[in-house]
Amino acid sequence: MLENVHIQFAPLEGITDAVYREVHHRMFGGVSEYMIPFVSPTQDRMLPAREMRAIAPEYNEGVPVVPQILAKDATLFVWLAERLQDMGYTKVNLNLGCPSGTVTAKGKGAGMLRDPDTLARFLDAIFTASPLPISLKTRVGYESLEEWPRLLEILARYPAAEIIIHPRLRSEFYKGEVHRELFARAAQYLKVPVIYNGDVFTKKDAAAVLEHTASCRTLMVGRGLAANPAFARELSGGKPLTAPEIRTFHDELYARYAQMYSERIVLGKMREVTKYLLCAYDPAPKLCKAMLKAQTGRIYSSAIDQLFALPLRNEPGFVPFTASQTWS
Repeated sequence: MLENVHIQFAPLEGITDAVYREVHHRMFGGVSEYMIPFVSPTQDRMLPAREMRAIAPEYNEGVPVVPQILAKDATLFVWLAERLQDMGYTKVNLNLGCPSGTVTAKGKGAGMLRDPDTLARFLDAIFTASPLPISLKTRVGYESLEEWPRLLEILARYPAAEIIIHPRLRSEFYKGEVHRELFARAAQYLKVPVIYNGDVFTKKDAAAVLEHTASCRTLMVGRGLAANPAFARELSGGKPLTAPEIRTFHDELYARYAQMYSERIVLGKMREVTKYLLCAYDPAPKLCKAMLKAQTGRIYSSAIDQLFALPLRNEPGFVPFTASQTWS
């Protein structure tokens, strides 16, 4: 059931930056595309330096990446798509799924799902003028599942390169069960390639999605890959994660960031990475706290040495309850 499955790495803001993507791609493989965490053009047609670095070809050389745009102004979307084409990109993704309050309050991300008529006008404009094929990433509504049929009808009008569906409402964020039955119906209804996203943490999760949706052969995975960097490789029939390589992965990220940033920033970035890697182990709460509260490299390194001395869990992967406990 898992044969010929393609895996996309979902964008995780603050984690899957260019350094992370390059190291992960080189060490583990198994990912067909990495989504670059969204870039959002300003009204004066500018991008912050950090976002420019994220999409700059020289920072993504050798890694299969797709830029993701967060915008509600069609002219700005097309302007950025033109720039991305000039950089050599061949596809762009529109983010209609981000549930963050700071994003939706501006009418972007999942906030666009609140007004289907405005969304349709926006899609009309970008699909008419974009120089690049557009893929869409969406949720199934903002506050009510009753919104989905209308949204689905709108999405079906456009020649999207693919439609990535996270079958939750914006109001559900990442909690509760995903509405996989809505994804299965959408896959039958839509005439373009459909990709599933949401709570794929184990091989069993992946098999369950594919078993009920024969037309879906691509999964977008975020937290599952951050917790088990070898997950895509495993889904493709490769070897499972090993203790030495997760240590090497962590240490290379740390060394690369240390060349770029101050210790304070390095520790901040590594804490975000480690929040997920903790899920591959069964660490004591005291160790988790020491690692995630460390204010110096010495304290952090001591804690990480203790973590990596532990055995890996039988099936390393994202564990929502464990993560919520250790992140506090």
